[in-house]
Amino acid sequence: MTTTQKIGFIGLGVMGGPMCRNMAERSGSAARAFDLCQAARDALADSRAVLVDSIADAVREADIVFLSLPGAAQVDALCCGEGGISSIGRRGLLVVDLSTTTVASARSVAERLTAVGMEFADAPVARTREAAIRGELSIMVGSDAATFERLRPLLGNLATDVTHCGAVGAGQAVKLINNALVFEHVAALAEMMVIGERAGVEPAVFLDAVSRGSGDSFVLRNHGTRAMLPRSYPERSFSADYVLKDLGGVLELTAQTGVSARVTETARAYYGELVAAGSGSRYFPVLMELAAGRLKPGDTSKP
Repeated sequence: MTTTQKIGFIGLGVMGGPMCRNMAERSGSAARAFDLCQAARDALADSRAVLVDSIADAVREADIVFLSLPGAAQVDALCCGEGGISSIGRRGLLVVDLSTTTVASARSVAERLTAVGMEFADAPVARTREAAIRGELSIMVGSDAATFERLRPLLGNLATDVTHCGAVGAGQAVKLINNALVFEHVAALAEMMVIGERAGVEPAVFLDAVSRGSGDSFVLRNHGTRAMLPRSYPERSFSADYVLKDLGGVLELTAQTGVSARVTETARAYYGELVAAGSGSRYFPVLMELAAGRLKPGDTSKP
């Protein structure tokens, strides 16, 4: 949907780059875009985005600034650190964080931006880079109702599903829980595929049979068939390091809510072993190799 609002976009990486491209192409706003990495900026040279040389250039005249950053520390520093958005943005600026952080971090940043007359919404995204390229993401928003109504048409340029989850922080809560469910399911599927194979069932046959029964799932059809079956775990996909970051955010939330999340604790230990085995930068379904005993702590070989 088009807009007359001036847009800034900071963070042009694996997900941010295609999101910024779609926002610039579809919103009618020549989004002013910045990333510390020159290669990330160059990748948008053929888009309608206006590539700028600094955070200040992306923020100073904006009505809305979208962020797509690695995590809570980067979002906090950019929003509230020295020379950050809180000191260079104008009053009334709306900051929309598309990153995955923590609930506590989102609420803390919102509080500090509100204190200087700005607004904040957490709007983490789900689905793959391919979905980001197509503009078919799912976005979970934490904001007040009025801010959500303002944002929903713009987020529609990036996503086919935009859900108002509640007040600030609720978007991050839903996203972290969503991710934990995926990570835990991948771990369970990896174990079951190994058990099936050692019981004499070919992995492709196993996945096909289970997909026809009550064990079918998104994880089986995507992570199972596209990564674990062909044993394809590319770099620059969602890594095991990021899995640990997100599981840490979920466990922080469980501590705050007084819930014992034993399955999530087990998953964190499992993925921690994967990182210790030297595969922290690889696509996280590589956990299949650990389940099969093909990776050991300290082993940097790549099956």
